[in-house]
Amino acid sequence: MITAPQLRAARSLLGIDQRRLAELSGLSVPTIQRMEASGSIIRGNVDSLMKLIAALEVAGIELIGEGAVSQGGGRGVRLKPGFGPARAPDADDAEPGGSLP
Repeated sequence: MITAPQLRAARSLLGIDQRRLAELSGLSVPTIQRMEASGSIIRGNVDSLMKLIAALEVAGIELIGEGAVSQGGGRGVRLKPGFGPARAPDADDAEPGGSLP
């Protein structure tokens, strides 16, 4: 399974836009847009989800499931339990020098 936040983060890590991801996965831009607009876990056609995941993996993205350990080395990002976009501090809350409290 893949969540909408994972998809947006993966695209950001790759530095690609929705159009490019659509090209890589063989899906349409509106399909990518719908997937990214999902509330949490992306639901849809199994074939489309498999194409999306395969394209991300070929591009170098490792999807890490809830509670799973990364299989490879390197850096990664994971959201702490209990946090979400609504709980993230605003950039205006940053202390001088750019760090958040």
